[in-house]
Amino acid sequence: MEGRKLFAGARLRNLRQAEKLTQRQFAERLGISTSYVNQLENNQRPLSAGVILALVDGFGVDIASFASDDGDRVVNDLHEALSDPIFADRRPSRQELKIAISNTPDFAHAFLTLQRAYQAAKDRMASLDDALQQEHIDAAPLPYEEVRDFFNYANNYIDWLDRGAEALAEEIGVDGGNHLKLGAERLRRVHGMAVVFERGTMSPDVFRIFDPENKRLVVNADAPRATQSFQIWQQIALAEEKDAIERILDDARFRTGEARAIARIGLANFFAGSAMLPYGAFLSAARELRHDIELLADRFGASLEQVAHRLSTLQRPGSRGVPFFFLRVDRAGTITKRHSATRLQFARFGGACPLWGVHQAFERPEETVRQLAETPDGERYICIARTITKRGVGFRAPIRRYAIALGCSVNHAPDMVYADGLNIDQAGDYDLIGSSCRICERTNCPQRSVPPIHAQISVDARVRRVVPFEIS
Repeated sequence: MEGRKLFAGARLRNLRQAEKLTQRQFAERLGISTSYVNQLENNQRPLSAGVILALVDGFGVDIASFASDDGDRVVNDLHEALSDPIFADRRPSRQELKIAISNTPDFAHAFLTLQRAYQAAKDRMASLDDALQQEHIDAAPLPYEEVRDFFNYANNYIDWLDRGAEALAEEIGVDGGNHLKLGAERLRRVHGMAVVFERGTMSPDVFRIFDPENKRLVVNADAPRATQSFQIWQQIALAEEKDAIERILDDARFRTGEARAIARIGLANFFAGSAMLPYGAFLSAARELRHDIELLADRFGASLEQVAHRLSTLQRPGSRGVPFFFLRVDRAGTITKRHSATRLQFARFGGACPLWGVHQAFERPEETVRQLAETPDGERYICIARTITKRGVGFRAPIRRYAIALGCSVNHAPDMVYADGLNIDQAGDYDLIGSSCRICERTNCPQRSVPPIHAQISVDARVRRVVPFEIS
């Protein structure tokens, strides 16, 4: 936040209304004038140091959480949405978008919901044969997209579940790699569930089967040990945190039953990861080991993907870890998981930038690929990527290969073992990456596949460049 003015009108107004205070009462609690409160709530003035301290002292506000709203990711999403040709003549600048989000965040989210419905309708219309067989086109967002946005705007951190999982892990003595045994014992002792590990009898793509009538949980013993444990702890979440999960789902107001069902599993997954990798112990170990994902995986009996994903969720107010972005891509370049606690935001549609090291990981399997990268806004990151393989047992078992990537601002280089030996002060060592070609602002990228939607291009038949057009 250094060097940036903090405008937080909407959050300030929400805080005041949650406390059921008038502007005058709120001003008295903060020790400022009513007119000043009005100016702050309308983003006519930024928060001063004195007001910030008054918010912390008088209302217990965690200022890091208060300041780090979802503005950057919403700006990115709005910018991508407005790159559609229908807005060609009325496209606001990024600065105008920031003002709109700061003043009317609910309207910004409503616009994204509308754009998502419009995009879904366009996608369905593109499949003409299918569309003609339908009586109407359902413009609701796809369930997975709606759930993905829910976790994205929650900063991939659900405080209630995280603290509950940590408390339970501490209560039963989870320490390192003993979470599988303790989780199975918890289900047997507290819930009367028989936990059975079957080998060679289940399909490789099935990890667990729960029979509620007979209270029997069957776990695929051919799956990796970390996966077995994760499935057991997911079942614990569904058994012990059912009411809390349902309240969260009620508040989220998902549009379809499918989205609600997907989110329920997502919340149970979050609880499972939080129990296997308890917040305090994991954060302490991450700092001690300088975020070495292999050492962390070994210490906690987890997979590399579980560790990398957990690192991106360490955003508890008052005890935040390094803000990371995390993503997983398949060999086609499609992003299958994504989250960012950094200013870098991923495109909602299409694949990732081809210049990202996450794609190079497929060329160097089982190696950790390091990359210094700079985004169009001038932010610099240190990134790592490596492949992961998920396979069943047996010659005919399917094999799934992905690459995972983890990155953070170079400001955190001293905390990262992966920064050792890299010259982070040398501008020429940074790869110039973007979000995706369709919204990237760079004009001279040799890997560009298509011009950005919002830009004008010119083609000169007399000159042939790597990219056969110029962006103006």
